[in-house]
This record gives sequence, structure tokens and C-alpha cells, in this order.
Amino acid sequence: MKLYAILLFLFFINSVFSWKKDEFRNCNQTPFCKRARSRKPGACSLIATDVSISDGDLTAKLIPKDKVQENLDNQEIPIVKPLVLAISAYQDGVLRLKIDEDQSLSPRKKRFEVPDVIVPEFLNKKLWLQKLKSEKSEDGLGILSVIYLFDGYEGVIRHDPFEVFVRESGKNGKKVLSLNSNGLFDFEQLREKKEENEDWEERFRSHTDTRPYGPQSISFDVAFYDADFVYGIPEHATSLALKPTRGPGVEDSEPYRLFNLDVFEYIADSPFGLYGSIPFMISHGKSRGSSGFFWLNAAEMQIDVLGTGWNDEFSSVLMLPSDQKRVDTLWMSEAGVVDAFFFVGPGPKDVVRQYASVTGTPAMPQLFAIAYHQCRWNYRDEEDVYNVDAKFDEHDIPYDVLWLDIEHTDGKRYFTWDRLLFPNPEEMQKKLAAKGRHMVTIVDPHIKRDESYYIHKEASQKGYYVRDATGKDFDGWCWPGSSSYLDVANPEIRSWWAEKFSYENYVGSTPSLYIWNDMNEPSVFNGPEVSMPRDALHHDDVEHRELHNAYGYYFHMATSDGLVKRGDGKDRPFVLSRAIFPGSQRYGAIWTGDNSAEWDHLRVSVPMVLTLGLTGISFSGADVGGFFGNPDTELLVRWYQVGAYYPFFRGHAHHDTKRREPWLFGERNTQLMREAIHTRYMFLPYFYTLFREANMSGVPVVRPLWMEFPDDEQTFSNDEAFLVGNSLLVQGIYTEKAKHISVYLPGDQSWYDVRTGTAYKGGVTHKLEASEDSVPAFQRAGTILPRKDRFRRSSTQMENDPYTLVIALNGSQAAEGWLYVDDGKSFEFQRGAYIHRHFIYSDGKLSSYSNMASAGFGKFASECMVERIILLGFSPGTKKALIEPANEKVDIELGPLLLQGGLGSSVLTIRKPNVRVTDDWTIKIL
Repeated sequence: MKLYAILLFLFFINSVFSWKKDEFRNCNQTPFCKRARSRKPGACSLIATDVSISDGDLTAKLIPKDKVQENLDNQEIPIVKPLVLAISAYQDGVLRLKIDEDQSLSPRKKRFEVPDVIVPEFLNKKLWLQKLKSEKSEDGLGILSVIYLFDGYEGVIRHDPFEVFVRESGKNGKKVLSLNSNGLFDFEQLREKKEENEDWEERFRSHTDTRPYGPQSISFDVAFYDADFVYGIPEHATSLALKPTRGPGVEDSEPYRLFNLDVFEYIADSPFGLYGSIPFMISHGKSRGSSGFFWLNAAEMQIDVLGTGWNDEFSSVLMLPSDQKRVDTLWMSEAGVVDAFFFVGPGPKDVVRQYASVTGTPAMPQLFAIAYHQCRWNYRDEEDVYNVDAKFDEHDIPYDVLWLDIEHTDGKRYFTWDRLLFPNPEEMQKKLAAKGRHMVTIVDPHIKRDESYYIHKEASQKGYYVRDATGKDFDGWCWPGSSSYLDVANPEIRSWWAEKFSYENYVGSTPSLYIWNDMNEPSVFNGPEVSMPRDALHHDDVEHRELHNAYGYYFHMATSDGLVKRGDGKDRPFVLSRAIFPGSQRYGAIWTGDNSAEWDHLRVSVPMVLTLGLTGISFSGADVGGFFGNPDTELLVRWYQVGAYYPFFRGHAHHDTKRREPWLFGERNTQLMREAIHTRYMFLPYFYTLFREANMSGVPVVRPLWMEFPDDEQTFSNDEAFLVGNSLLVQGIYTEKAKHISVYLPGDQSWYDVRTGTAYKGGVTHKLEASEDSVPAFQRAGTILPRKDRFRRSSTQMENDPYTLVIALNGSQAAEGWLYVDDGKSFEFQRGAYIHRHFIYSDGKLSSYSNMASAGFGKFASECMVERIILLGFSPGTKKALIEPANEKVDIELGPLLLQGGLGSSVLTIRKPNVRVTDDWTIKIL
């Protein structure tokens, strides 16, 4: 029997170790998707009745028009169960729409609403509506009910046919966003079987979904007006600007699928859903700007982007505005309710801030977490760990974190150590910590079904596992073999799980150990589509189909809470998760999963990371070098050069690949990878400042070009280049043996090569030589970047090093930049223990000001000095600089004129100005 079990397990593992199209459902094999796609525009017959203001919301009932009859009093009476609609307005331009079954009419069960995603502060921003304005529709045939939403914007519900939209204020105000303008809304209500033999079961391959509550899908169209492109809805390995999936001239394509799955060796340029699901879409266009739409729903979702002209044959009955271009989309979900949010923008940063006000801003990471991470499945034992650690020092390559995959455990029992391979885990961690380094171990959600394993024994006794459709503990296959899965949708179980990370419970762990959550989609090797059956049961008998996409989110949340608890709430956690959902940004980092050592995967990593940033997940990256396969040396070097600018920077590889630490590819290639990693460490002060900006506002660390240049149409679909903050532009090199690279530099200001200081004109595409030394990177004129130029073994050892400020001059216009500093690890920054400096260069003077939000802040002290100030684009002739208030003069070095294909630039350096980064000061260029 043991041999049989092992062979069966190996079969399951082999079956999921590569991407096989027929292992996963397409739309035609997914009944709710097939039904929704078959509907024609105008098919929705719902009308809004009983529209009024109640408890600060606009409320209404939705009923089919053909099911209304008049009674003797000429009152409209629904003869079918109505849907209940509520529209709420919130500060800063957010409209919320909820549609559900009428609970007073006793549906078979309460439909699932996703808890613990919306942050409590958002609910306190509700605007209590007092007045409802009524007016005739533009065609004079319908009635509109109008509410105030935000300065210059109104929320509107059209009664017949039913439609909800946001428009600019005024009767003839232009539409911004709308729902059901194409009449595709459909809501399958829970019901009893019509006949005893009615078959609700669904079958895919060898699996049967019992579907005890029958069809319960929801679908509707959403239109984005004055939009050129739409973006978002990760996670897919595809372009930044979402391509149409239906319409004239569009080849038959699958919708963009949102269903968290364990997908090995996924293919690039595909709408196929991967490990995470964030149903948030952003539009952008030159004429208006940006808007956004978010549907809070954890069931499987499919989304069509509808190409221009898709509904032309129905235009006469839809009465859509003819003077506004738009992008139409179709949203389809298997279950849940309508809980949707409209974001009015109008700028791209406004939209991401509005979304962050609902789901939260990214957590502020510890400083070490944004440095370089070294990972492999698996570092074999303690000797291997010590050897890798020593080799980084030998080759003068900094790193901060060494990772251990599943093989470090005792038989895939998490929170344990294989004591033959890792006999002294605490000592091992302490030796790394002595160099300022950290360790990460993996903890997955599948629990080995072994009565001698204390986690399983306790979970089983307490009834803490997800149950199968019959009510028994669900038993599936994953790395340990027979496994059960914690029901982390239950807050009680999340709290219990969090306690397992205490030093007492996690024997062998130390304060320098952090956690990696993998396989949390959840992955079930013998389950349908390598996941959990949809009819499995969670807390309160919620079906897995209803919360599938949020499962990994709740696991991530519980793990993060556990690390906070183990440190008595003093230290920020670090938890990497593969599965994501709205709100994941509050709990840690994510990566793009099991990619491959291919040029296409390097190329697609950039739009994937950009898309994650747009949708709240700022702390993300791809496995440098590709997880599967053996990269050729050039690909590996190029990946390090691009990856050095990912928010999350980690090298990782499968255990079947050749070892690929940076010193294994010859001296020249080691040098190139060392320089790439050094680049990341040099810019750590800038990255950390950007992470604080993301933590405060939701604006991502890494951004598409159009976020900073929203009027430049050449940036709208550009996803080969990206911005780090507003100051650095990076252009990847994605082809083998490239001799030249074309780089578009947006805006009307200059851009300076970060290596040479050479200036290049903005608004122009430049053809540059593709150097093996680096990928092209440029600093934007008018910005000031903080750096640390002394290289240490780890970021921790750089703590007291001095700063360099690089000023990229923009003619006679001012330049500015910011620096954020705190202790890099605790939550004291939330109590004011930080430094936030604002640097301004204007009229020949560089000044440093405090950027504290309020009095009483500034409890953090630092003795760090500014050791060097570099000015790019300065006119020759300057000799001295005067430092105030010290009234001290220092010499200035003028570098050579650089004319390497650009406009030419002078580099001026002020050495040892002897000013502290915490002080107010001014330096005058004489």
C-alpha cells in the first residue's frame, strides 16, 4: 500500500509539473461563462422601482419589466422576487453599488459577501445622502435619479431600462463609467429545483461538482468612457494594456480569467488566469484621464474586453452616447453578490489612491526585505547554507536574505526541521544575523495527515479543516502526500494559526526568520484544475466556489498576523505569498510564480509587475533567471539587470536546474551581476522612500510611463520601459545578442544616463547601443535622488553610511526630491519616529527641509551625513559652494563634458559638504 501511495503521488506531481492546456477549463467548458457570453446586448429587461433615499443610501428594487402588472390602484407590483439595489457615496470620488437577493423573501441561503477586505476607515468616509434629484433622460423617454458624488461628479440610476453610471455634474454631463449600458446584466437567483430530475451537477474531466444550490452566476457590462486603453485585473502573463478578447477583427479568444490556480511553466502572452485575482480595472485616455472599477467578489470570474464595433448591430436599441468613445467590458462571475466600486479619478494616481482607500495601502516593509534575496529549491543543508553565504562575501556581492524551500522540513511537516540536514537551525540563523542577514522558510497551507504531527492532530480535533461536500475533513494530495487544508476563512482559525509562529511553537525559529506562503491558491494535486473542489465547505457552510480566490489572502493574513504577534507587535512582518486578492498588499510581498528561463518570460515580467502595482500590489517581482529551466548566461545577466529595479528582487530556481549563484558563470559575468546587485543597493534609500509613498498613498513604487505622463499617447501601451517612482526610467533588453535598443523618453525635459551623466532629449525615441554592462536607465531632469554609494555585505550594515544626492538639473527650473528614513524594522514610524526630508534646488541653491506632517513628529535620530552632491547638466565655470548656516566654503569638482550620443552634459561634484541628513541647510553654488 505504501508503494502504491508513493507511485500515485509521483503521478500527481508529474501531472502538474508543466502547463497542460487540457488540465484547465476554458469558457466553453465553464457553463456560467458560456451562458453569459451568449447573451445579446439589450437582453436585460430589469427596471428600477421604488427609488428613494434610505439610511443615507439610494435604494431601489430591480424587477423584470415583462413581469410587472398593474393592480386596481394602478400600482406596480412585482410578481417575481426582486433584487435589492443600494448606491452609496464616499469621500474622494468613490461610488459603491450593491445588488443582492431580497433577504426578506427567504432565499435558500445568504449569498456570500467577502469579509475583511474593505478597511474600516473607508466605511467612516460615507457621505449620508439627503436629497434625490429626478430628471428626464437625454432621449426624454426615461427617468433618472441623481445623487451628489464628488466635486464635479454625480451618480445616476436610470429606471427603465436599468442602468447605473457616474457622470460629470449637470444634466448634459459626460459619462465617466457605467454599468448595464449595453443591457447585459443578469443575476441568477438561488432557487429550488424545478423538477426532481433536474441536473445541476457539472463535470470536468474526472471530477463532478455537485452544485447543491444550482446556478447562481452574475454578469454585467461596464463601460469606460473617453478611454483609449484599459489595464489591471491581474494575474495574467500578458501585455500591460489589455487586448480585446471579442469583437470585429479579433480572433476568437478566451476571456481574462480570474481563478487562483497553481500553474507550472505558464505561457507568456495569454489571458489564462494564474495564481492571483484582483478584479480591479483602470482605464486611461488622453481626452479625460483615468477612471476605475472594482468588483469585490471571490468566486471565479471571467472578463471580456470588447473591441470597437462589437455591438454595432444593436446600437439602435441601446441609445449609447455617440459623442463619446469608450471601452466596453463584460464581467462574469460564478457566484457572490454585486459589490462594485466606481472610481472617478480623474488622474491615474487619483484612481489608485481611491482604490487604496477601499482595500488599504501596501504595508511598509522592513528595509532588508527590499534588498536582494537568494533562493533555491533547495539549499541542501547547513553546510550548503554556510558555503553560499561565504561565497557572496568572497565575491563582494551583497545580499540580505537566504531562503529554504520545503526540503528543510521533517517530511513536509511545516514548523519542523530535518534535524539530519539542519541540526542547529537557531545557530545557523544567528550566524547569518551577525552579518545583518536574514532567513526565510516556507510554510504552506496543506497540513500532512499524520496523527503524530501536532499541527494536524490539533486541527483535526478542533474541526479546523475545510470539509468536503459530505461534511468530512477534506483530504487532498500535495507535497506531503495526503493533506488537509485549514479553513482560514474563519477568524478563529486564523488566530489559532497565527499562534503557531511564536518562538515557543515554532521551535528553531529566531527573530531573524521570516516566512514564505506558497501553494496557497490552494493547490491540490489531485483536485479539479489542481485545486480544491468547488463544493467543499467552509465556515458557516460557505461553498469553496464562493470564496476560492480569497483563500490564499486569508492564509497570508493569518501568517502575517502571526509574525506580528511573535514580536509583541514591535517588528514589521515579512511574508511572501503566491496567491493574491484585493487587500493582499496589507500583508506582504508577492511574486509572479513559476516562470521559465526564457526571454519571453523576462519580457512579460515587466507588464506583470506594472499591472500588480496599478492594482495595489506594489511589493512584487519575478524570479530572476526563471524558476524552470537553465537560462543561458546572457539571459541571466540581463534578468539581473532588469530585476535590480523590481520592487521585490529575488533569484530563485527549481531543484532540477543547474546551480546558478552569480559567481558560477565566469569572472566577467560575475562582475556584471555584481554590478546589477550593487545598483539595487545604491538606490535602496530611493526605493525605501518610494515604499513609504506607497504606504501613505497607494501609488506604486514601479509605474507605467503614462502614470507620470498621462497626456503622452506614446506611453499608453509602452510596457517595455517603466518608471521607478517619478525619477528613474528603466528600459529592459529582452532579446538575445541585441546590438541596439530603442528607448522612448517621454516629456519635454531632458533625461540623464545614470551611469555616464549624458543628457538625452525628452519626447524622442533614441536608438542606443546595447551595452552588456547594464540596461539603459535614466534620471529625469528636475529630480533629486538619494543614494548610498558604499557597498557592504547587507543593507543592515549600510545603516550609518553617508548619503549621496544626485541633482538632475532642468535648465532654469527647480529640481526636487525626497528622502524617508526610519529604523527600518519596527512600527515606531507610525508614532512619528522617522525623518522625511524635502530637497529643493532652485536659483543655484540646494535646500533641505523637514517634511513632517505635524508637530511632535521627528522622534527618530540619525547621525548620517551627506558625503557627496552630484549635479548633472551644470554649466562649467563654478569653483566653490557655500554651506549655510555653517558659512563654510567647499571646493567643487567639474567632470568632463560627456557627449556619448546625447546632448552633452557637465557633471559637477561637491565632496564632503559636512551636513547631516536630519538638519535644515542650504548650499549655494558660487
